Amino acid sequence: MGRSADRRGGIPVGQGVAVLLAAAGLLVTGIPAAQAATDTPTAASVAAQGPETETPSLVTGLREEAAGTGSAADAARGHLKANQGRYRIADTSAKDLASLGTTTDRSGGETVRLQQRYDGVDVLGGQYVVRMTKQDGRRTVTGTSGSYFTALKLDTVTPEVSEETAVARAVDAVSAQLGGGLLKAPDRGGKAAGARLSGEARGVTILPQGTGVLTRHITVAGTAADGSPVRQEVYIDAHSGFAVMQYSGIKTFGTPRTASGGTAAAAAAETTADDTATSAVPSYVVVGSGTRYNGQKTDLNLYKYSDGTYQMLDYGFRTAESPYSGALLKTYDARGRDVSTASGAWPGGIQPFSSATPEFGADATGAGAVDAHWAANKVYAYYKNHFGRKGLDDRDGFINSLVGVTANGGPYNNAFWDGSKMVYGQGGGDYRAFSADADVVGHEMTHGVTEHSAALVYAGQSGAINEAISDYFGNAIDLEANGQSMDDPDAGLLGEDLCTTLSPRQCALRDLDNDMTTQKDFVGVTYRGDNGGVHLNSPIFSGALWDMRHALGGDLSDKIVYRALTAYMTPLDGFTEGRAAVVAAAEELGATKAQVKSVQNAFAEHGIVDGWESKLGVDTDTLLSKVNTYSTGVSAANGVYALSRSNEDGSEPYSVWTGSADGRGTATRQSANNGNYNVYPATDGKNVAWAEYASDGVKFHVRPLSGGVDKVVAGVGANVSGLVLKGDILAYVVPDPYYGLQHVWYTDIRTGETSQVNKSYAIATALPSVRDGKIAYAKMWAESDGYKLGVEVFDTATGKTTPMPVDKTRTVGIGQTALTDDGVSWIEDGDAGDTGQAAVKRAALDGSGLTTLTPESGDGSLYAYSLTASDDAVTITTLPPATSWDNATLPKLYQIALDGRGGAQRLSCNRGDQAYATADTGRRVLWLDGTTGHTDLVKRDRPAGRC
Repeated sequence: MGRSADRRGGIPVGQGVAVLLAAAGLLVTGIPAAQAATDTPTAASVAAQGPETETPSLVTGLREEAAGTGSAADAARGHLKANQGRYRIADTSAKDLASLGTTTDRSGGETVRLQQRYDGVDVLGGQYVVRMTKQDGRRTVTGTSGSYFTALKLDTVTPEVSEETAVARAVDAVSAQLGGGLLKAPDRGGKAAGARLSGEARGVTILPQGTGVLTRHITVAGTAADGSPVRQEVYIDAHSGFAVMQYSGIKTFGTPRTASGGTAAAAAAETTADDTATSAVPSYVVVGSGTRYNGQKTDLNLYKYSDGTYQMLDYGFRTAESPYSGALLKTYDARGRDVSTASGAWPGGIQPFSSATPEFGADATGAGAVDAHWAANKVYAYYKNHFGRKGLDDRDGFINSLVGVTANGGPYNNAFWDGSKMVYGQGGGDYRAFSADADVVGHEMTHGVTEHSAALVYAGQSGAINEAISDYFGNAIDLEANGQSMDDPDAGLLGEDLCTTLSPRQCALRDLDNDMTTQKDFVGVTYRGDNGGVHLNSPIFSGALWDMRHALGGDLSDKIVYRALTAYMTPLDGFTEGRAAVVAAAEELGATKAQVKSVQNAFAEHGIVDGWESKLGVDTDTLLSKVNTYSTGVSAANGVYALSRSNEDGSEPYSVWTGSADGRGTATRQSANNGNYNVYPATDGKNVAWAEYASDGVKFHVRPLSGGVDKVVAGVGANVSGLVLKGDILAYVVPDPYYGLQHVWYTDIRTGETSQVNKSYAIATALPSVRDGKIAYAKMWAESDGYKLGVEVFDTATGKTTPMPVDKTRTVGIGQTALTDDGVSWIEDGDAGDTGQAAVKRAALDGSGLTTLTPESGDGSLYAYSLTASDDAVTITTLPPATSWDNATLPKLYQIALDGRGGAQRLSCNRGDQAYATADTGRRVLWLDGTTGHTDLVKRDRPAGRC
């Protein structure tokens, strides 16, 4: 439950199969009403998946003998083949419907998960589940569910883009995403480098957009400039080499609130000592002890090493009869190791926590080791005792916990599951180690359970369900382990025991006992922010599950949610499919009609009903809805806008369109629809420019809006970050992977002459704006006493450079520049010690007349992140610090007059992301808005004022 490293614009998410694919710019559609298949028995219930497929998303109530023989997977495939009229799955061979494994429940029921492949290539999220009972060797199919995409039709599954090019562009794409906002100077003595990243090819994957999009899957890992770990899953279009989708693979617990004041945290409830260790365990299991953060002394299962020390290795779930097979829980001492070395990797040299005696002392308590080891045991016991599950992978694979990692040598106030292990931050200041609360441990370990069952993709609504289930079970385990009743007013809190100074309710990151509803509180957020709302929107779903638990009691409710997760849900499920899975699981487990009604009511109370997205309102004028693009921006000037769009199902590579910024008339496509991605559009109202991504490079096009010839004026070999156009000058930013910097280049569109604004490759230039042959940009350079920052205006006609009045001795960050008819505006951060505010300043083109439009501190200060300007006003995108995930921490727009009079006013009160703002004439501003759960191009002609 945490946040990604950058939260700029992108596209928000909706539901269903498009939940994940919205990251690629896809339209998000709802799920149609349930339909009955013509050959389905009357006792069965069949729901259609949607426009991408004819295969039903959920079938329940079947009692059909499995047609196949042999393995459970063979029987499942045989059932699908024998009922093609219902499932519309033409090829049920093992090649294109591969088994992901079979799980067997306590009653002998079997759940088979099948992976869809097209010509042997995996389809992202294409997973279908067949549920069966087995008695006397005979199998009976009781139901099916999942996503199988029948519309796929690819000409080839051979990539045109090389693996090497795909890796390079994936790294560049992640660097661009992490590097938004201000150009920052490193600390004194530090290196001038951005994110330290590397890419690893994962093979070829088909995105189920329309008839299918072939991509190369690249995992980009490393460290962001702020020291946070990076592990992005990136999908590169195999034809053009454009990064069509990326999301984080790190599942963190969440960013805690800023602690200030409050009362001391209450001690956790008293519990009985750990009773896991019994005489039935192998002889090498030593029962030691330790003291938890709450002061409770508890038993710990340990192992006595050959050197006589006692290590935190828990073999207690093995038996004396089978001492060499079964669960092993290890708790490692990772103190002093940077979090970046523990994400998707293993820090060298770390060892399990150890003690000279079986009693671990205060050091292990303070490190969070006792709580981590104790809680991991409780989580394993919960899943084994309640559901018969053998660990996170249900195969008793090793369960490893790394405790005490730091970030850049300081506290790391977070925890995460990285796909193979749990990692807990050291904590510091107002926070204990993040293993100090059992619901944190339960949450992260449940991510492992989810990964080895439904594999809910950690983005958009599927990611929000992933988070919600981790919250639900983390809380259930915490209550059971600590003997706490659900009737306790604080029972629904998560992370409430992490603080050293705040009370549980002040400290908690989330409260499951809330009244959050989709219509009121759903936040349309980008994939650059919170992976499309995985934490922002998870309380909608987890709140429904909590209400269900209150209505049905913990035992039945937990069984229902576990069954839904492990036997019904599949990777791309959104809220509607998740609700259907829970209801179906309740019916299967024998819930009464009244109990099923309680389940349905719990979801209805939280707004999860058919068509819920349509109830989300805005205060803006929509120019284009569901534009199906992400991360490519929008441009406007002189009453004209330009942006990239895809087709209705999002399968078509992006084309550049222009239209009237006042909303009149229809949009016109300006770029070719040639299978390449035409992105980063820029217009000055006379011409439109864009970048065309192809397998052999990136070409820059310029075309007159009056209908002239599309002309290629320049290009680069690898990647580019945005274009700006005014008059004859086209400027753009090219990343420099060797130095970890970026450089502004420009092209004269009349002559094609191309040059860099600063010839030194050791100087970073970024965030350009263009006007009347001049380019303004942020600049970073090295001096003897460290790196300095400033703003310059470069005259392309004379070659003269004019510095703006920036105090280079104290400035720590420079943001976007904006040239107007008589001056230049920019963002300037002059205080490294504040909470992230930055000033907006303005000066004449010769550097005179410095004016502070919004101050860095005090009344009127803003968390300025980016800006755009017309000749009448400056519009500022703000991005507050991520102290907790809510609407207020998303990008919002403020506008202020060029003289600063009247102060800054909110441009729009819309919920959700307000991204890629671009000023038109007067006070009109256009942007990509995520409030409705889609990406919409919207505008306002004047500020809304206060919200």
